Amino acid sequence: MVVVADWVTTRLATDHLHDVRHVWGPFGLALTYNSGFAFSLFSGRAVIVTVLLCVGVVVLAAVVAQVRTIPLAVGAGLVLGGAVGNLRERIAGSHGGQVPDLVTPDYWPTFNLADACVTVGVIVIVASLLFGGRDSVRARETG
Repeated sequence: MVVVADWVTTRLATDHLHDVRHVWGPFGLALTYNSGFAFSLFSGRAVIVTVLLCVGVVVLAAVVAQVRTIPLAVGAGLVLGGAVGNLRERIAGSHGGQVPDLVTPDYWPTFNLADACVTVGVIVIVASLLFGGRDSVRARETG
């Protein structure tokens, strides 16, 4: 679901946002392109980023297969879905290995739906491991 939702929002942005900035409270919508990871880390090195994402997706898929609790599964699924969404855009998109970003908060770097899913997924995983009780700890130790 994350990959499809990211693809739809990316298509809408690339088809309709061009040079327009729409503002809703502290959030804006404007189309930018990112060749790096989050916060433009490794920007300009699209090949390296794509290779690292491929490796990361394989590792994440193996981790997701081992998850034993619902919160960890949800978090890992969000991270994996976001990673696959961005990887799909780098490989199959028409932007030279760059990923379109479209949400522009006032005090935060521009991001897309896949980035948001990765961030929320990591928060869910950390919260589950910190506050999830014995089942989360057992899943972490055996997985």
